[in-house]
Amino acid sequence: MIYTVTLNPSIDYVIKLDSLKNGGVNRTKEEYVYPGGKGINVSTILKELGHNNKALGFVSGFTGAYIKDTLRNKGLEEDFINLENGFTRINVKVKSDEETEINGQGPSIDEESLNKLYEKLDSLKENDILVLAGSIPNTLNSDLYENIMKRLENKNIKIVVDATKDLLMNVLKHKPFLIKPNNHELEELFGVKLETTEDIITYARKLKEMGAKNVLVSRGKDGALLITEDDKVLLSNVAKGQVKNSVGAGDSMVAGFIAGYLNSNSYEEALKLGAASGGATAFSNDLATKEYIYTLIDEIKIEGR
Repeated sequence: MIYTVTLNPSIDYVIKLDSLKNGGVNRTKEEYVYPGGKGINVSTILKELGHNNKALGFVSGFTGAYIKDTLRNKGLEEDFINLENGFTRINVKVKSDEETEINGQGPSIDEESLNKLYEKLDSLKENDILVLAGSIPNTLNSDLYENIMKRLENKNIKIVVDATKDLLMNVLKHKPFLIKPNNHELEELFGVKLETTEDIITYARKLKEMGAKNVLVSRGKDGALLITEDDKVLLSNVAKGQVKNSVGAGDSMVAGFIAGYLNSNSYEEALKLGAASGGATAFSNDLATKEYIYTLIDEIKIEGR
């Protein structure tokens, strides 16, 4: 079974304007409402690609109820913990001549609720996959991902971590199955400027040396790069299309990679489906459909180096 964790989900309210006028009244041309959060995005694409999974995390209030109802209506299995305070955050994403985001804070998570999450995770079994995605709310200790990985250390569970900065660096010693920084996050992790593919390979390998089994680096219009657990370097291109949406493309790549790996036990096929999934979401208003992903997959070429 695959499990995803979204600690601070959201309702994403996406609005499109001709231009944004500060201090005046703005009227939308288009608007969309989606359940948001990196783990939820991964769950959605996994389900789209035929892999049942269970979404875990915390929700609260009327917005939390909307997220749960929406996921269930899509046929997704969820087991979110309901918090008694506040409401699940609303993130406003304004798309005009520039993109502007206003992200809500979200409710505080008490110790009793956190322990309920630990209990759910303790039930995971050998060969399950767990995806820890996104930031940790400031009401929780920043070592939460580390603590989760310690608890599950001897259960032979494949853990995928999609996080940034110290959140990512601090889990490497627990040997996650997969991490997925993008090229800008990789620069930030090491305080360097990556000018070439060889530079990216060098620093992705450093993350592998620090403990990650597989390192997947998303590179936007330049495709993706994978350092596999047996130290092979695989490069993918990106499909052709017009970028409409930067939200969820990286999460879609993670989901596609997991689905591709489970389908084939091949890192080449995992990278191929991951790259197609990330591109398909980038070229869509919402998360990609299976049909669109498989329309693009023949455009993806994998090159070994």
